[in-house]
Amino acid sequence: MKKSRTSNTAIENRRARFDYQLDEEIVCGMSLSGLEVRSIRDHRAQLKGSFVTIRSGELWLNNLTLSADTIRNIKLLITKRQLAQLERAKQDGMQIVPVRMLAGGRYIKLVVATGRGKKKYDKRETIKRRDLDRSLKSR
Repeated sequence: MKKSRTSNTAIENRRARFDYQLDEEIVCGMSLSGLEVRSIRDHRAQLKGSFVTIRSGELWLNNLTLSADTIRNIKLLITKRQLAQLERAKQDGMQIVPVRMLAGGRYIKLVVATGRGKKKYDKRETIKRRDLDRSLKSR
């Protein structure tokens, strides 16, 4: 008898949308072990504080927090064309930011986006807009 899988499980990096002005998103595969997969499927992973780097022609997710205090560096799986696109964006002064982790189907995917860092006044404007929307919604 097969176990039924839960519906689309996503772990969100909520800080990414606040700290960065995000542009283009790319879905990447992840090279994980069995225990890491189990931690992610059980919602014991956090993207908070994690970042993406390009090292020796490979894309890496750094500081992924799994379970209690386990911090891992994970290799991301993308095509050469996507890697070249991310390298060009990096040279233009943009950052590569992990946005969310999708664990709904058979594979676990990571959505990364290119984006520019927001200044302090941009963040204040975002907070004001969010508060205004919230007050209009409650009326």
